[in-house]
Amino acid sequence: MRIGLLTDGGYPYTTGESRLWCDRLVRGLARHEFDIFALSRSREQEERGLVELPPQVRRVNTAPLWTAPDHRPVGRGRTARRGHGRRERREFAAHFGRLATALCAEETAGPHDADGFAEGLYGLAALAREHGALDVELRSETAVRILEAACRAPGANRAVRAARVPDHLAFAGLLERALRPLSLDWYGDDALGAADLSHATSGGSAALPGLLAKRFCGVPLLVTEYGVQLRAQYLASRQLSAPVRALQAGFQRRLAAEVYARAELVTPGNTHARRWQERCGADRAKLRTVYPGMSADRFHAVGEGAYGGEPNTLVWVGRIEPAKDLVALLHAFAEVRRAEPAARLRLVCVPTEGAGAAGYLAHCRSLAAQLFPDEAAGAHAVGENPVSFEELGGPEAPDLAGAYAAGSVVVLSSVVEGFPLSLVEAMFCGRATVSTDTGAVVEVIGGTGLVVPPRNPRALADACVSLLRDPERRARLGAAGRARALELFTVEQNIAAFRGIYLELMSHNPVHRESADRAQAPRPFAHPAEAHVPGRWAAPTAARIPAGAALRAPSWAAGRPLAVLLRDRLDPRDRPDPRDRADPSERAEPRERLDIAEEGAGA
Repeated sequence: MRIGLLTDGGYPYTTGESRLWCDRLVRGLARHEFDIFALSRSREQEERGLVELPPQVRRVNTAPLWTAPDHRPVGRGRTARRGHGRRERREFAAHFGRLATALCAEETAGPHDADGFAEGLYGLAALAREHGALDVELRSETAVRILEAACRAPGANRAVRAARVPDHLAFAGLLERALRPLSLDWYGDDALGAADLSHATSGGSAALPGLLAKRFCGVPLLVTEYGVQLRAQYLASRQLSAPVRALQAGFQRRLAAEVYARAELVTPGNTHARRWQERCGADRAKLRTVYPGMSADRFHAVGEGAYGGEPNTLVWVGRIEPAKDLVALLHAFAEVRRAEPAARLRLVCVPTEGAGAAGYLAHCRSLAAQLFPDEAAGAHAVGENPVSFEELGGPEAPDLAGAYAAGSVVVLSSVVEGFPLSLVEAMFCGRATVSTDTGAVVEVIGGTGLVVPPRNPRALADACVSLLRDPERRARLGAAGRARALELFTVEQNIAAFRGIYLELMSHNPVHRESADRAQAPRPFAHPAEAHVPGRWAAPTAARIPAGAALRAPSWAAGRPLAVLLRDRLDPRDRPDPRDRADPSERAEPRERLDIAEEGAGA
């Protein structure tokens, strides 16, 4: 089948998020064809180029989010050469007003606001599809005035009522950037419309093209979130003013709810991400946890080796940043040294760019020097510090496997964590672990390691001392952790899970197209048999017939797709208008049946 892979700031560029995971997924599913639709984040990312692509990638479509779009006509048909006239500007004001009212509303507002957000979003998308890019209108005085009115309207969130003109201007710029996918030319039969399935590798901007492909072309949508986009937006917007943060949160929250509602399936990477998605309104029936796949081969020698590392050495591996709470780890190690004077701590730092990381590293080095002055065995010996800072890739820690092999216990001291990759790597290496209870740590560790509360140096120290003093327990926990990691977190299990999900979604949500393409070559899955089998399981995800309801006639006897039978069960607002057809007696074309299935799917 043909997969439209949607990415934002990552694959197929050589830098960015989810690059390795997407590359392994595409290479592992070699029997499928992939069309990649990538949003780039910076000029530097584009200049660094693309990774080497496997032959199953048919084409790559890219669009920048970091620069304003050009103003070439991208409309369709006779409207392609027209600009935005008075009528289009009125339509824009109406659609943008609905969207602005919804995102300014209180978080506890009812379904009416969610419907208003969806109507405004899809109305803007249709306007951009017919008449070209909306970047000028989204930054116009009209848009700012609409935002100002929405912020002051009854029922608006208290935080946004304090917004002033600079806040409205700042948010209008952020919103224009976030809505740039609406103006792309990706939603025709020669782009995403030709895919059998859209797979968004994250929420937010990456999933927006998938929403529009479903809306305009009936392509089912799968969303994978290994890091919840809404949570990332909350953490990244701290430098904005309070009203702008509230407006940004309102938009991202409404967008996330719409993505979760329209997707056929959402695959979080862990229970921590799943709870965020449920909080944003995702249906539990649509959520299926698929753990990230990591390569275990490079850790095989360490994991299967008899050497258990230096018995008195603790190892920490990760990026130097405040969220890792190395200050608490250093204070905890001071307690460890009082109980075990021979203990050592190796901090293996992954190279990180930015002044903030360098400043935090300097602070940690200064604290370590104060807590642990250089010690010497005698009057003529050179002093040595029990805490060492080593850079990954340097002579002390040339690779990850060697870094984990150097110690007998691996420590994680974070106060904020998503999916703890370093813990999985330590488990692959067969090392016992001590971790703080943040993010998905407990879910990953299971019963194979020790977990303590965050920001509690004494509890962290006690757990480390207990493992340093008990080598047999370390060996048992390390072996159990390696077995758990090999069972749950390998590349093979991740690829196998998505292979099954692709086939399942295609059988439940087929895209009804002609059985042959322009070259008269047969289209795989053009009319899968499962789409005509009567029964609740074969219906689209949210359009399934309620239990106990009887069909008037089996679909195979009438020779009509199940989506047509479901038409009468849909809300009247979702039914196609017969006036849109040239001949009301004419049978619906496959594309019209897609609209029925799409709205009924609600995914």
